[in-house]
Amino acid sequence: MALFQSNSAPTGNEHHEAHFTASELVKDIVIGMADGLTVPFALAAGLSGTLSNTNLVVVAGFAEIAAGSIAMGLGGYLAARTEHEHYASELARERYEIEAFPDKEREEVAEVFRGWGLPEPVVADAVQALADNPDHWVDFMMKHELGLEQPEPKRARNSSLTIGLSYIVGGIIPLSPYIWIAESAAALLVSTIVTLLALFVFGYVKGRFTGLKPFKSAWQTMLVGGLAAGFAFIISKWIS
Repeated sequence: MALFQSNSAPTGNEHHEAHFTASELVKDIVIGMADGLTVPFALAAGLSGTLSNTNLVVVAGFAEIAAGSIAMGLGGYLAARTEHEHYASELARERYEIEAFPDKEREEVAEVFRGWGLPEPVVADAVQALADNPDHWVDFMMKHELGLEQPEPKRARNSSLTIGLSYIVGGIIPLSPYIWIAESAAALLVSTIVTLLALFVFGYVKGRFTGLKPFKSAWQTMLVGGLAAGFAFIISKWIS
């Protein structure tokens, strides 16, 4: 999938526009990776406060990654299905309304055009043009009255897979030092360094893709993940 698309090929001094076209994909990756990096990191850090051996940390960490990826993926699937069902319900309602109350719907279209600053003769012509094409009329009302875009047909499946896999990838990063290092304190130190670096890089990339300030996003992401792990570690120590 192309992340950016161009409206036209640049030639000479011609204006060239590149628009970000994979916002849903990036949003799912952000959801999965953010939780995948933070939750297993916090769990491993908390367990490190009470366990000297890393074997149990690894077992608990992988169990959490498995459960978390399934839960997150299922949540993404249900959210996308709900979005699709909501769109279908509103689409049926709009189709009914333009058939049952055409005059009222025409006036709603006119109000949208007036809000854009179009002169009244142009508004009347535009309303009539839409009324002559019921499919375009419904699409217009969905987009400009309700602010709804038609979801992709495979959105639910793709969202669940993307979120789940991103969670697994993110979760393995903070857990990996515990696989190779037997002493929990040393593993925690390495995991903290590796995870904070991963959170910083992830936050930077997220900022670049979502239009935020990359370094601000990087520091914020790293801070949130670090605080989550720190609180888990302190609470675990306090309980023990």
